[in-house]
Amino acid sequence: MFGIVRPCTHRLSERLKTEWMAHLCGLCLALRSDHGQFARVVTNYDGLIVSVLTEAQTERTPGQRRTAGPCPLRSMRTAPVARGEGARLAAAVSLVLASAKVRDHVADRDGLLARRPVAAAARKVAASWDRAGARTGAQLGFDTAVLVDAVDRQTGIELLAGPGTPLLTVTEPTETATAAAFAHTAVLAGRPENAEPLAEAGRLFGRLAHLLDAVEDQDADAAAGAWNPLTATGTSRAEARRLADDALKGVRLALADAEFTDGRLAHVLLTHELRRSVDRAFATDVCSHRSGGLLTVSGEPSGTGPVGSFGPPPGNPYAPTGPGGPSGPRPPEPPRDRRGLVMGCLVWAGLACTCQMCCGTFEDPWSRQRREGLCSQCDCGDCCDGCDACSNCCDCCSCCDGCDGCDCGCDC
Repeated sequence: MFGIVRPCTHRLSERLKTEWMAHLCGLCLALRSDHGQFARVVTNYDGLIVSVLTEAQTERTPGQRRTAGPCPLRSMRTAPVARGEGARLAAAVSLVLASAKVRDHVADRDGLLARRPVAAAARKVAASWDRAGARTGAQLGFDTAVLVDAVDRQTGIELLAGPGTPLLTVTEPTETATAAAFAHTAVLAGRPENAEPLAEAGRLFGRLAHLLDAVEDQDADAAAGAWNPLTATGTSRAEARRLADDALKGVRLALADAEFTDGRLAHVLLTHELRRSVDRAFATDVCSHRSGGLLTVSGEPSGTGPVGSFGPPPGNPYAPTGPGGPSGPRPPEPPRDRRGLVMGCLVWAGLACTCQMCCGTFEDPWSRQRREGLCSQCDCGDCCDGCDACSNCCDCCSCCDGCDGCDCGCDC
């Protein structure tokens, strides 16, 4: 899955983790229900924010949740998932934007898409996603033509862009598309007064999405000879970081102008986690479980980062000094309620396709023991380092379980 807001779930409180997963699964199931199984491949972390914003502006009702059946991506467990217009709008937007991404890769002749038969098939899929997104959008009163128009203008702008072209000229189509999607959540929620601030938040979110994508892909694009906004316009990393920091501040201020019934999850994703996304893209703040030290904005090692956070790789557990040796405790008895080989392999495959084995709590595919992902063994920074935007209220935060007293309205 793709997207710039990818929170490590161990940083979320249990309540917010459940809510976040409900919206992620709700987007996936809305795609399946309205557009078929294959459409689920466009499920993405950023699309669920549309669903989160819609629900944040409405009173919670039992109809906003339903219990979904077992899924390999949830370790074959049931779970409450979001349903309703917010999830459907997120699905429509995700389809149209994924269609644009496919067409962009076709135009760039990336990988297998350089082959004509594969490119033709990809164009056909993209066209069907456009039509499907437009149908769902029309049912919700949202004209996806604004998204398609933004994508079409993007190509022309990139052809004309060169050294000296303002970077914000290149990001404008993306900003327009995301602004329209964010603003329509206010329409669905019956809160028209929120349309303007949410449009501003969406515009700046789109700017960040475009900027961070350019930053993360710049080296790969240079190696492949592909077009990149930073390289084409001659924009430095330092200037890109300044624009990103300005956008972060703008998103926070725009959210403060909107009225939410329960905006805790939206606040965590668009204030705290969005800041971490910027730090991650510019390699100024990474989880210590990643090999090597931290990187500076220029991409050079700082030399101060933690190396080998987990220590040396484990050796033979039954060696004389190991846990199973004569001087150590014997390993625990394996649990009796084990999955069979085939079912365990299927569950493992599902877990491997998600971030649960890295940053989640999951059942061992075979033993069913509760296990913590790799991120739980590392120091990913202060749980409330995003509270820099909350007048330094970190002393009142408890991993975002509650920020009572924050003047930014942080009640995550």
